[in-house]
Amino acid sequence: MTSPTTLDANATISSNSPTGNVISLYATAIRLVDYLQPAVNMLFRLWVAKVFFMSGLTKIKNWDTTLMLFEYEYAVPLINFKLAAFLATGAELLLPVLLVVGLAGRFSAAGLFILNIVAAISYPDISPAGINDHYFWGAMLLVIMAYGPGKFSLDHLIKLKI
Repeated sequence: MTSPTTLDANATISSNSPTGNVISLYATAIRLVDYLQPAVNMLFRLWVAKVFFMSGLTKIKNWDTTLMLFEYEYAVPLINFKLAAFLATGAELLLPVLLVVGLAGRFSAAGLFILNIVAAISYPDISPAGINDHYFWGAMLLVIMAYGPGKFSLDHLIKLKI
């Protein structure tokens, strides 16, 4: 006797058939991916947070150099270079911390996503490798914006309490 693999309420396929084996393997793979999703999400949050936080620390290490770079090197559109330096540095120091603990995770990811875009378009001498880094960070931030900060976050704990 074969044990059926249930597809939906109306259809079953024998798990001994080739189709049943493929479906069973697929279902196992999906469960594994679902199980790993919170850890991957946390990895994305930690990776991106480190990149932006370290950049913020570099900026505050020598504020005069940061202001000079924002005035002469970076072509930040629409706002004064001093305001741009202050906002970018503040965002790079605050938003990664929020992202790591998962508080206002989507908001933090969106803020860093915008900062990432502005950084990529404002620096005219960025290398192709640098652009690829920005694409990579942007993709990770999009995942966080789309799915939220995950189960290992304060947002998730707040959601459970509500």
